[in-house]
This record gives sequence, structure tokens and C-alpha cells, in this order.
Amino acid sequence: MIAFALRLAVSGGREAVARLVMIAAAVAIGVGLLLSTFASMNAVERTNQRQVWLDTGAASRTERASVDPLWWWPHGDYYDGKSLTEVDVAATGPTSPVPPGLTHLPAPGEYYASPALAKLIRDTPAGRLGDRFPGRLTGTIGDAALASPDSLIAVIGRTPAQIKGAPGARAVTTIASTQPPTCDNECWDNAIRGDALTLISSVVAGALIFPVLIFIATATRLSAATREQRYAAMRLVGATPRQVSVISAVESALAAAAGTVVGFGLYAALRPLVATIPLTGQQRFFLSDLTLSTPQTLGVVVGVPVAAAIAARLALRRVAVSPLGVTRRVTPRPPRAWRLIPLLAGLAELAYFVFVGRRPATGNGQTAAYLPGFLVVMLGLVIAGPWLTMIVARAVARRTRRPAALIAVRRLAADPKAGFRAVSGLVLALFVTTATVSIIGTINDHRGTLGGDRQSRTVVAAGGDGEAPLAGAIPTRLLTEVRAVPGVRGVAVVHANPDGVGTVANRRVHPGADPHQPTDPRPDAPALVTCSDLAQTPMVGRCPAGAGVTAVDFYAFNSLQSHPNLPWPAAAISTAAVAKLPVQLVYVATDGSTAAMERVRTLLTIAYPHHQARTVDDWGTGLQQELAGWRQLADVVLLTTLPIAGCSLAVSVVAGLSDRRRPFALLRLTGAPLRLLQRVIGLESTLPLLAVAAISIGTAFAASALFLKSQMRYDLVSPGAAYYVLVALGLVASLGIIASTLPLLKRITGPEAARNG
Repeated sequence: MIAFALRLAVSGGREAVARLVMIAAAVAIGVGLLLSTFASMNAVERTNQRQVWLDTGAASRTERASVDPLWWWPHGDYYDGKSLTEVDVAATGPTSPVPPGLTHLPAPGEYYASPALAKLIRDTPAGRLGDRFPGRLTGTIGDAALASPDSLIAVIGRTPAQIKGAPGARAVTTIASTQPPTCDNECWDNAIRGDALTLISSVVAGALIFPVLIFIATATRLSAATREQRYAAMRLVGATPRQVSVISAVESALAAAAGTVVGFGLYAALRPLVATIPLTGQQRFFLSDLTLSTPQTLGVVVGVPVAAAIAARLALRRVAVSPLGVTRRVTPRPPRAWRLIPLLAGLAELAYFVFVGRRPATGNGQTAAYLPGFLVVMLGLVIAGPWLTMIVARAVARRTRRPAALIAVRRLAADPKAGFRAVSGLVLALFVTTATVSIIGTINDHRGTLGGDRQSRTVVAAGGDGEAPLAGAIPTRLLTEVRAVPGVRGVAVVHANPDGVGTVANRRVHPGADPHQPTDPRPDAPALVTCSDLAQTPMVGRCPAGAGVTAVDFYAFNSLQSHPNLPWPAAAISTAAVAKLPVQLVYVATDGSTAAMERVRTLLTIAYPHHQARTVDDWGTGLQQELAGWRQLADVVLLTTLPIAGCSLAVSVVAGLSDRRRPFALLRLTGAPLRLLQRVIGLESTLPLLAVAAISIGTAFAASALFLKSQMRYDLVSPGAAYYVLVALGLVASLGIIASTLPLLKRITGPEAARNG
């Protein structure tokens, strides 16, 4: 029977071959996207594993080896909005461990750089970047230690004495090969790994794989639906239901198997393109990281044809009723209200964490808590869709008298599963789109705004709260060099105040202060700045008339915020005495040019290697990279799910037309005009699309609001106009897809389609 089914599938003439090719093409697109998704998830995992070595200095690591200790100090730097990772190392003997990607440890005065950083150093004037690295470039870091071809990492050779005084420096005997048990603030959080990796993989799986699988199932149903007449004829000449099912399953599986093979070829063609997409919003992948595991490969190779066979078997339930086949279809039972239970259960699961007022303490626990809720809601939309379609159709039927509308809603009410099936992919895409945009948009609204204004964004500062003073006094040569940099407009030297001179004023500039309180009761002494220096940096505030030294809240400098109108009180200390006090921070105002800011940063880094020179944009770089990762993920989801949903809609509408060709042909023979039937088809697709889409969008807003409230204590922020334009364009495009299939109605509802058998 299987051999006969294979012969029958390929010998049915041009129409049969065209049908198999169409199904295979649809399956190939789905399989290509599915494999690309799997490979991207694997690439993220490989990327993070190669960055674990940066956590070597974490205190929670207990691995020890009988070797000479290695002094280890990881720290960060920036250049023109790019984040740099630097690891200073100092060997204490010949057996000190060597990080991956290096042939040997750099000696003092040598350093290794990643290929991207080495190129950046070569292409940039030394005074802006290269002078920050001591000595000479002795080699490049291998791929084994890099997350991406774009990684900017340097391993710098130092002496033990140069590293011992650095904050966070440790002597280690092993290089980390697994993530430390606990990190707190000691892990070098430059990777998307651990809890975040689980969350990203889960989001990608739920947002991309689900619609792709629906698309594949929809495509394979097209084969079975268009051959009901043929199988009914087989039943009339004596074929058993099992034989018909086998023939249908073999034909569908054959097309799906061919599509799967082509899908692997499509994945191979897409692989170089996928490698260039920064899925985490930071860097592209190594091409070698985009690989498939054996279970994933076997799952697709076996699962897709099997799923196609099952879909074809389910599609023929009505044909297998009796030898009369299609002429004696079984009217499906109407869906029941219990279908709402999974949808409500998913929302209730998310609401639970809001009402109990707590969320899981760990990231893995949070993923396990929230992700199932979203997946259950998505599944609940698919399960509840037919019931919602039936309710809407019945409501419209009670309020319409137009023939086309009556026929459409009566047909929807009689078989709401078929009506919803056509739009199920788009409904899920709208849910994913709305939830993604809502969550990311709300996070951006709360976190995405950088401090400062146009003036403070031109500032470079070295030193900060909680750090040891930069020096007892700032070298005159350094001040001269900084002021000589083209584009520098002023320098303020902020001195520590060990004797508590002056009073605290305007403490509301402190990021943790209560804006409703006029003063902050904390007794921290203000920083001291000469009025001549403050006049060069007016974005911080102003001195009282006639004063020589002013007492400034240190956070007015350290936060890199702009407070040009704040009057600071005078301090009872002479300028000569202030000059002898320890220097807490150097605050340099520039014209905002990259050349000026990076040249100043280089001078301050060389002078104070244990203190990071930073700008407003640097403080936001890490956060912006994280947010960019989520925005990039949202873009990937949007640009993938919406086209897939459109393809699913087109295939479903065509399948529905083929499925109902005989009833429509009979209506045409009885005098129904073609335009009337086209309106029926349009209404049958449009009504569930608009009705369930509105419910899907509302559900996405509700689920997002519950998640944000519980996880981050944020209130949902309405998406911007771009979201509503995107949804409107998506719906218009969907209506266009529906309209584009209507011309097929004339060709498939001719008199020959009305014949029995």
C-alpha cells in the first residue's frame, strides 16, 4: 500500500505535482526558519561558554591547582560608545595558568588584543586609544576566548605590584571553565548567560518555533483538503478507511520530507546571514557557532514528515465516515466554553505573583515562574479561538440581514474551527508582537533615558564615590596636558573633605534622595571645589559672589548630571589649603567631539590606571546594550512571526477554498453571483481575524502588565504610535492576502466541481 501511495502521489498529473511542490516549498520555508532558530540558540550558548574565563576572579570559585599563582584584575573601558574588556595579569612563576586563546602570558610591557580591538587600535590615533595599553602588542587573542568576531578584549601584562592595589584584583591558580556558583558583583557580566540565556532561549522558542510549527501543519493540511474528492472516490470503489488514511499520510509525508530536505539547504544558505544578526543586540556570531545538535536534527528530520502525516490523517476524519465520503460529511460539534480555561489559567498564573506580592528570588526561578504563564496563554488563545469565533459569529448573525454576511456567519457558527484555523498563526503573531513591544517599550521608558544634557554629555570624569582618592594632589603636568587638548573647555578638580568643611546643601541631586524632602539628613561632607574651576564647568552649578571655594554635593559631579542653576554655598577654607587636600575626582568639560573626549580619557587612564575615566554615555552603554539586545530580539520576532503568519493565512485561505469548492460551485449553479461568494469568503476570513485579533492584543497587554508589575514593579506603558501603525499595516496586509486569493474562486467553482464523485 505504501508503494502504491508513493506511485499515486507522483503520477497524478501536473496538478498533483504542482500541489506537492507547493507543500514542499511551504514546509521548506518553515524548516529553514526552524533550523535557523535552533542554531541561533546553540550559538548563544557557545558564545557564553567561551566567555566564562572572564569570571576567573570570582570569589565563589573554589578550584585550586598546584601552580604558581596568577594575579588577575578584569576591568572595563570604553571608546566612542564601544565597550572594551581588559584583563591585567601578572605571573608569579613559570607555571602560572594561561587564559584560553593565548599561547603564553604577556610579560610586563606586552599585551594581547582580540583581532577587532587590534584593528581598532591600528585605525585610531594612539593618543585616543593605543596609549592606554602599555608596551607593545605581542599577539592576538584566539577565537577560543572570544564571544564574537567583534569582541574588544585585551590581556595586559603587568607586575604583581602594579595589580595588587587594584580594586577586585585576586591571585588565582586556575582559569574558570564553568560559571561560578554565585556571582554577586564579582562576575564579569559581559555575556548573556545563565538566567538570561535561559530566558532568551525560551522566548525565542516560544515566539518563533510555535508559529513555525503552525505554519508547517497548515501547509501539510493543504494536501489532504484538496484531495477529499479523490479519496471519496477510492472509498466508493472499495478502499477501506485505513487504506485511504495510509495513502493520504504517505502523500503528505512525501511532500513534507522533500520540503525538509530543501529546508536544510535553505538553512545552509541562510546560515551566513544569520551569523551577522546580533541576536543579543551586542555582537554577531562566529559562523562555526551556528550548529545543530543531533537531537535537533533528528527531531526535524523525523518530526516534520510525521507531523505532516498526522495532520493529513486528522484532516480526513470526515472522508472516512462512509463510502459516500464527501457527500456525507459529519458536522463538527460546536466548541464548548471550557476552551477558555487554559487562557484564563495562564493569566491567573501570571496574576498570582502580583497578588501575593513576591516573585522568585533567582533568575531561573523567575523564568520557570513567568515563561509557562506566557506559553499557556499562547496555547489558550489557540484552544479558545474556535469558541470565540463561534460566539462572535452568532452575535453578528443576530444583527445582520445581508445575504453574504448571513451565509458567512452561519458557516462560521457551524464550523468555527475551520474559520479560526486560517487566522491562528496571525493571532499568535499579534500576541507575540504586542507582548514583546509592550514589555520592551516599558523597560526602555523606565531605564532607557540617559542622565545629563547636551552639556554634561561632553564631560569626562575620573574617580568616584566609594573609591580611594585619586592622589594627594593632581600633577601639574597632567593638568597642563589635559587643558592643552583641543576641544577641552574647562577642568574642575574635586577635592575630598576629610575635615568636614562646609555644610551639605541641595542634596536632591543625590540619586537616592527623596525629591519631596528639602534636605537629606545624611551627614556626608560635601566635596570642595575652587570657584575658578567651577566657573569652567558651569553645568554643575555656580559659586556665590566673592567666594573662593565652594562646598558642592559630590554627586553633582559623580552622577554626571547637569545642574547649571544650583547655587552652592561658600566653604570657609582657602584655595591654597584646598590644593593640598586629596583629589577625589577630575571633571573635564569638552566640546563633545570624539577626538577631545577620548584623548582626555586616555590621559586620565594613564595617570590613574586603577580608576575608570567615564562619560555619561559610558554609564548608559551597558544598559543600552542590554536594552538593544531585547530590542534586537523583538525585531527578530516581529520580522519572523509576521511573515510566517501571513504565509499561514494565505495557505489556510487557499486550503479553505479548495475544501469548499463543491458547495460554492453548487451555489453558483443555483444563481448566486460570483461577487456574493467572494464577499462570503472575505467575511469568513476577516471576521475571526479582527475579532480574535482584538482579543489577542488585549490578552497580550494584560499578560505584559502582570509580568511587569510582578517582576519589575513597573506599570505598563502604552506602546508608541509605531506599534499601532505596525499592527494596522499587518491587518491591512492580511486583508490584502485574503483579497489576493479571491480570484481563485472563479477558477475552482466551475460546473465540473459540482459533480458527485
